[in-house]
Amino acid sequence: MGIGYRDLATLLREAIQRGDYTEGSTLPKQDEIAAEHGVNINTVRQAVRMLEAEGLVTPVRRRGTVVRPRVAMKRLGIDRYAKSKWKSGLVAFAADREATGRTWTPGDQTNEVRLTKADAEIAEALGLKPGASVYERARLVKEADVPTHTLTSYYRLEDVEGTSLVDPTPGPAGRGGGFAILTGRGLEPDTITETVRARMPTPEETQLLQLPAGEPVMVLHRTTFTHDRRPVEFARGVHAASRFTWSYTFKIPD
Repeated sequence: MGIGYRDLATLLREAIQRGDYTEGSTLPKQDEIAAEHGVNINTVRQAVRMLEAEGLVTPVRRRGTVVRPRVAMKRLGIDRYAKSKWKSGLVAFAADREATGRTWTPGDQTNEVRLTKADAEIAEALGLKPGASVYERARLVKEADVPTHTLTSYYRLEDVEGTSLVDPTPGPAGRGGGFAILTGRGLEPDTITETVRARMPTPEETQLLQLPAGEPVMVLHRTTFTHDRRPVEFARGVHAASRFTWSYTFKIPD
């Protein structure tokens, strides 16, 4: 009696974890796997789909089934926003890269800026009326040309008008990014509230982030305040779940 697709998935998973197939390498062709294990091609396809859903492999056009990187990038919690970092010119996504021992370039981040109307969520976060005009700054961040996440920030017009935060040039908005620019406007970020939840991606997110079948996303909402609790930024992020670990170090409150 031949093995089933779950058994075959286990064998392939163990081979990947042993290092028989290294990061970026391609699994044998599906007909070769079928012949080696004495199964039909449909069994191989089902096994490979299981590994795709686990984030271990991904199909790449003209290459085949490629083993994905196994070491996810650290997304620092409190430390990624340290004032010492952005005041010295290091933006948050670059702090994550450096903490994981990876390189980055300004070109890893796209940038689209437009005027838009605040929906109810944006308006509540920024203390505005729904429908008020706000600046939207949308970024897609990549690593080695592979998308890792999106981040879209919203600002009151009077806070960012005339600054590089409304300049659509790709990359961070200057040294230290948006927090440094807000500081220069007398609106130094002091407190951040982040909420995170998981869900399955929309079709558009699957395409934009090049997600394998079955991979969820981590959705981030971030509101940034000055020391007197004035909101100066509301941001929404969508992160490929397998690309990050979320790390927080903090003093336990009394």
